[in-house]
Amino acid sequence: LILYFINKCFSHFVPSLPENKILVAQRPLLIVANKTATLVCNYTYNGTGKEFRASLHKGTDSAVEVCFISWNMTKISSNSNKEFNCQGIHDKDKVIFNLWNMNANQTDIYFCKIEAMYPPPYVYNEKSNGTVIHVKGKLENPQTPIQTQEPQSAISLWIMVAVTGVLAFYSMLITAVFINYWQKSKKSVYHQSDYMNMTPRHPPYQKNKGYPSYAPTRDYTAYRS
Repeated sequence: LILYFINKCFSHFVPSLPENKILVAQRPLLIVANKTATLVCNYTYNGTGKEFRASLHKGTDSAVEVCFISWNMTKISSNSNKEFNCQGIHDKDKVIFNLWNMNANQTDIYFCKIEAMYPPPYVYNEKSNGTVIHVKGKLENPQTPIQTQEPQSAISLWIMVAVTGVLAFYSMLITAVFINYWQKSKKSVYHQSDYMNMTPRHPPYQKNKGYPSYAPTRDYTAYRS
């Protein structure tokens, strides 16, 4: 009797354990290569709720509700955002969201929200870490990381620079050889011209005379008989 009285008094001062609490666990990353994703939201609930609602939200601020599912002891209903193809399935202590026909623009972080609607009090889970759904585009190879494309582009750029440098070097070399050859040819023609002009020319005023002024006059008296 004394122990019962002590426990009764002690219970008025010690707060009870928290009830109606919902915890949600999600995988951190989900890679989508075939436009279809399956996101599983595992949850635990220690309350006595009979009517629930589970929804999938997109974005860091959970601004876009992708789809939802609600259920009670006898009825299940679901609905999807018109921009998504989504369907929710409830299975014991987890909710499965199936998405299909996804595109690369829908790559984002997604959060699961579980709500105990009835009976009161209304309870919902604290925001989890979420799941990043990465939807690969058409140009992405699922087996090849995207980072490997950058070194290949850098190698191609260096090859183009090297080829351009070699072509520029050979162009300068050919130009220098041509200029050198042209200068030598010009000097050779100049020397030949000087050699040919060594013969004295007729003065302008003696143009009509038979002999130049520097030619010696012949003595015709030696031919007279």
